[in-house]
Amino acid sequence: MHETVLILDFGGQYNQLIARRVREQHVYCELRPFSMRLDEIKALAPIGIIFTGGPRSVYDETAPHVDPALFHLGVPILGICYGCQLMAHTLGGIVSAAQSDTAREYGKTPTHFDTGCRLFRGIGAESVTWMSHGDYIARLPEGFVSCAHSAACPTAAICDERRGFYGVQFHPEVAHTERGADILRSFLYDVCGAKGDWSMGSYKDAAIASIREQVGDGRVLLALSGGVDSSVCAALLAEAVGKQLTCVFVDHGLLRKNEGDEVEAAFAKWDIELRRVNAQERFLSLLAGVEEPEQKRKRIGEAFIRVFEEEGKKLGAVDFLAQGTIYPDVIESGKGDAAVIKSHHNVGGLPDFVDFKEIIEPLRLLFKDEVRALGRELGLPEYLVSRQPFPGPGLAIRVLGEVTKDKLELLREADAIFREELANAGLDKSVNQYFAVLTNARTVGVMGDGRTYDRVLALRAVTTDDFMTAEWARIPYDVLDRASSRIVNEVSGVNRVVYDITAKPPGTVEWE
Repeated sequence: MHETVLILDFGGQYNQLIARRVREQHVYCELRPFSMRLDEIKALAPIGIIFTGGPRSVYDETAPHVDPALFHLGVPILGICYGCQLMAHTLGGIVSAAQSDTAREYGKTPTHFDTGCRLFRGIGAESVTWMSHGDYIARLPEGFVSCAHSAACPTAAICDERRGFYGVQFHPEVAHTERGADILRSFLYDVCGAKGDWSMGSYKDAAIASIREQVGDGRVLLALSGGVDSSVCAALLAEAVGKQLTCVFVDHGLLRKNEGDEVEAAFAKWDIELRRVNAQERFLSLLAGVEEPEQKRKRIGEAFIRVFEEEGKKLGAVDFLAQGTIYPDVIESGKGDAAVIKSHHNVGGLPDFVDFKEIIEPLRLLFKDEVRALGRELGLPEYLVSRQPFPGPGLAIRVLGEVTKDKLELLREADAIFREELANAGLDKSVNQYFAVLTNARTVGVMGDGRTYDRVLALRAVTTDDFMTAEWARIPYDVLDRASSRIVNEVSGVNRVVYDITAKPPGTVEWE
């Protein structure tokens, strides 16, 4: 059991980032929907609560709210943006729409702090914060005072220190707020009294004990893809239950060039039972004629489960199916009232009926960088721990439209060239994820003095700390030029290459 901070989600774009920033301070947190019942909150026994931002106005009739009894639990609360306004509105203040464009604040904003407030001690009297709001607090609730202001907003932060309630109109979780990490740390340690007991070493020990208790003398079947998440999951399970674990690697024909053989070789020296199942034709037949991304994911998800069930029957009685599900998978697949961004095959893509006693997901509360840290704690080699993320549905969601064998072969070759050129340029460690996407578009080209009408291939590369937000990678033009030239000349069927310069948000890392 770890001390826990509860983050109530009101639908803001930075909500997962808040959770990541709290974890960086060695404090465990969970992101839950704003509609979480009061008895569930009490059972969680949080040492502090954070209200996230959100796109609504608190005075709208249909805006999300919380049970007012939440403010009588004796637990410190930090409201961010919408969360700040919600706190003021619920406790008797007045929140209004800004009456002019100058009263609205978006982007980097010089902000002045009352350094006597516990939230702002030690950060200096002035700094830059990231604002994004069109409403403001026109009248403070009883017991509150303003503890920060900007040129346009006299209530950039508010507090009732006696009750441990704090609200900020800006976003301390984003890097643009210069002292944001310090402000969050002050709330966690100075206000909530956190001890900072969240570490991968403690998580490893607790997870191993939990797995042993759950599994007992049962047998476990793990879906091993060879990616970071499933590899770390395999190492964790191997340490917890040893010979009770069987790893099944499903080669669904949707892998990158030579990847199936590489995965098998990487785990050959491990003291685990590893079975490789060649199911290329099965998956391709299920995807025939399917163009919609969610349908692809769900069909692949169900096929995965059925293959594992069949392999489990060959082994005899298998009680548990293990998966390398991580926290971003859970969030993006829809959690509580959260919107479904995309169904991950091992979360939202699962069929209704699964022929196993239970599903074990020992990583489902971890972010990607935490999974890597856990892998290092378990002694995994660095080439596995730092491996590029690869989606469970594989190249099926990097081939837009219907998936065919010919399209997959084309994409494999183009993707291999792009990855090779980034490695040759020494960028393979600084760019966090990079790959090719085969689009549905065709364009006219000229090759050998003749007209072509072939496919457009997109290249995607991002830099990120946590994969919840990402920036497109600024790859040098000469590297892109070499990759483009090689792809057009060496891969038959492509006559145009484009580069994706979209951040996350508004985009996602993958195209589908």
